[in-house]
Amino acid sequence: MVRTLLLTLVLLLGALVPARAVEAVRVTLDAPVIDLTGAIERYRSDGDLIQISTAPGKDGIVRRIQVKARDAGARPDWMVFALTNDTDEQIDLLLVAPHFRLVDSGVVWPDLGGSRIAAITASQGIRPERDENPEADQFVITLDPGTTVTFVAELRGPNIPQVYLWDQEAYRKKSTGLTLYKGIIIGIAGLLALFLTIIFVVKGAIIFPAAAALAWSVLAYACIDFGFLQRIFPVTELAERVYRASAEAVLGATLLVFLFAYLNLSRWHVRYSHVAFFWLAFLAGLVALAAFDPPVAAGVARISIAAVAGVGLLLIVYLAAHNGYDRAILLVPTWTLLLVWVAAAGFAITGQIGSDLVQPALIGGLVLIVMLIGFTVMQHAFAGGSLTHALVSDTERRALALTGAGDVVFDWDVPGDRVFAGQEVESQLGLKRGALEGPASNWLGLLHPFDVERYSAALDTVIEERRGRIVHDFRLRAAAGAYYWYRLKARPVIGSDGEVIRIVGTLADVTEVKTAEERLLHDAVHDSLTGLPNRELFQDRLDAALTFAAQDARLKPTVIVLDIDRYKAVNDAIGLSAGDSILLTLSRRLGRLLRPQDTLARVAGDEFAVILVSERDPDRILAFAEMIRRTIATPITYADREIFLTVSVGIALYEAESVHKREEVFKNAELAMIQAKRGGGDRSEVFRATMRADRSDRLMLESDLRRSVERGEMKVLFQPIVRLEDRTVAGFEAVLRWDHPKLGRVPASTFMPVAEESGFVVNLGILALERAALELAVWQRALEVEPPIFATVNVSSRQLLRHDLLHDVKTVLARSGVLPGSLKLEFVEGLVMENPEYAAQMLERIHALGAGLSLDDFGTGYTALSYLQRFPFDMIKIDQSFVRQAAAGKSTMLRSIVRMAGELNLAIVAEGAESEEDAQVLAELGCEYAQGYAFGDPLTSQQARQLVGAAQEVA
Repeated sequence: MVRTLLLTLVLLLGALVPARAVEAVRVTLDAPVIDLTGAIERYRSDGDLIQISTAPGKDGIVRRIQVKARDAGARPDWMVFALTNDTDEQIDLLLVAPHFRLVDSGVVWPDLGGSRIAAITASQGIRPERDENPEADQFVITLDPGTTVTFVAELRGPNIPQVYLWDQEAYRKKSTGLTLYKGIIIGIAGLLALFLTIIFVVKGAIIFPAAAALAWSVLAYACIDFGFLQRIFPVTELAERVYRASAEAVLGATLLVFLFAYLNLSRWHVRYSHVAFFWLAFLAGLVALAAFDPPVAAGVARISIAAVAGVGLLLIVYLAAHNGYDRAILLVPTWTLLLVWVAAAGFAITGQIGSDLVQPALIGGLVLIVMLIGFTVMQHAFAGGSLTHALVSDTERRALALTGAGDVVFDWDVPGDRVFAGQEVESQLGLKRGALEGPASNWLGLLHPFDVERYSAALDTVIEERRGRIVHDFRLRAAAGAYYWYRLKARPVIGSDGEVIRIVGTLADVTEVKTAEERLLHDAVHDSLTGLPNRELFQDRLDAALTFAAQDARLKPTVIVLDIDRYKAVNDAIGLSAGDSILLTLSRRLGRLLRPQDTLARVAGDEFAVILVSERDPDRILAFAEMIRRTIATPITYADREIFLTVSVGIALYEAESVHKREEVFKNAELAMIQAKRGGGDRSEVFRATMRADRSDRLMLESDLRRSVERGEMKVLFQPIVRLEDRTVAGFEAVLRWDHPKLGRVPASTFMPVAEESGFVVNLGILALERAALELAVWQRALEVEPPIFATVNVSSRQLLRHDLLHDVKTVLARSGVLPGSLKLEFVEGLVMENPEYAAQMLERIHALGAGLSLDDFGTGYTALSYLQRFPFDMIKIDQSFVRQAAAGKSTMLRSIVRMAGELNLAIVAEGAESEEDAQVLAELGCEYAQGYAFGDPLTSQQARQLVGAAQEVA
């Protein structure tokens, strides 16, 4: 039992905070106030008890007292101090701990105030009594004569910025004086805010509501800081901290708004508006943050106020010095005073200034600054305006209008032959004073040679006719040699004898207008990127060349059309800006091949055209075309990479016996170029008459193709895909066949390019998708196997680029009811890699709809393994070229592909199995599926149903 008591005592002593005896502060009767801040000792207890050694009394004995916290189990902070009364009288003093002090409150996470002391315990004598005060914790302390008393105070938090010991009468006088001062300051601030609001109602300019808002925010800040708001609306300590932080954030916001509105920053640069908007939005966010974390919001608001003051002064000085802005000049003294106030406030909150009068002085200074701002604003409200209301004569009004328009007076005294023009024209041209005055002939030497006759004729006509009006544009030469355009508007003044005695009018500088007109004219007939003639100017020059050739047998203009092969793919790969740089490089290269009499034009995006007049011999023309091809084939270096291009060239030679029209000649060259593209590109073709027939056949084929579906000529057949393990049918690939009524069965290699070019391939794709889904549903109802039977349908590039593809797939799947993943859409490898990012998004969305995905012709393109892992494919089809290699004994590549597909969990189908030997080789390599003529030709829907045992189904 004894050991247990000893152990408990040891643990209790360990929980108590060890403390040394405190030094006592001597108290006298004549001291009005004692600052105890430096004399207190602070402790942090590990429990709800604290044991303190008291200050030694007269007998020199140090005793120990133990104080328990008000709340059991709490771990509060403590404050300890000791007081000694050496007098023969009892002393009653007032202990004051302010709730909030701006001094030493801090910049980052500032102390926003609150109750400091929860309770005080004395080691002897009368117990301290709390004296209620909303602005501070106050306790009445009584010291008996000749005693030394140690006081232990339980704190509400770790901060207690200052503790004073006041004589009660001195504290009452100090409080009364401060209350009067605070009332005066708040009264001035309120009147100022009200007055600026009235000014805002009278004058609607934006600076007045901004100034009024600043005044109201200062009033609110003063009311909160002086405690007036808390007296009127009692609030909790947390709410008071929220109000204080919000007031500082609003003060920073209104200060920023006033600076922006007063300086009218939007007129100087749009970036000022952007910066002010985002800054203001940030401060508005601080007001919201104050409700959750007042110290953080107040700290950021204080930094923002300092930033607005500093940046604002720099901006004001810049606008005043560089632009002479009158508003900025008037604001320099007031804003300098604001910066001084911010500096003083900074010294105060960081503790470098510690007087109790700093806080009310700063509030008074802030009100004074707002008053100066109000005076500045009122100056704009009431100053000026007398000129606008003064009466001016009609002559003065005309003179003011002429000055405002920037025109110059032109006056020619005809009988005296003396011209007067404003000095502004002489200054602009760099001429000596009076160079444009004197006889009218003096002007002729300065006029542009092309304008002399028209200028003289205009003046002579008015003099001869004795009436009329001159509106004439001409050019005058400056001293530096450049010409300026002027527009003369004048009328004659008729004398009493009916003769013209003066020609009076105005001169206006229209150089910019003329330059813009010339630029517009140039841009109308030239390409904006390369500066080459565009299609309109090219056709105009081709008209002229053909007209001259009809009159001169020596001229034989040849039209050459160039089109860059696969330029769209290059553009997509390197970007539009790089593509434009390449076109500019090509135009310069081609321009160096031509002679002055030839014409190079850009007639379309990547299509150029040449009118070749310098060469007449067909062999030399062909050699020139070959030179063009080699020039474009030269690699272009862009961003440390080489880009190789090829070109298709179409040539239309001049034939004297034919009737030539520009449209016909240009179309012939384009047909030759198209023929070169069909031949694989990177080649030249000379126009032949048979090309028109080929073009007509293609148009006819396209017309028949568009009607093939509605006529029932387009069939969907199904090529079996066989599981090599047991030679059972695993699925089918939907293929299109066109039975033309006149041409018979048209192969897909003939009509699919036409469908791609015309866009009809989208309709054919939808047809194949719907028929395949319908048949697949029939097969799955008749043949329940695991995994289920599937069908694959090819998707073209035009379909992939259409967002309607998602809607089509969703509709087909919903109507058919096929099993998820069994209707597989096939995409060729090159199509997917043209734009892998877009393809990845589309494939993910298609896969999410419940469709399977198959990668066709795998191995013939350049699919990176990283992209293949990103795409949600569940099947790949190996190109038949690998099957042929495997049949010839070269199976390394095919074996690697099969192994890779297995690791990626992808089903693999080998295309082009032509014989049983091919099927055996594929099975040995581990290939899962195969298709080809070894397993039969493509089947009709009825034949496919019979093959899977679904002949009884009705379509």
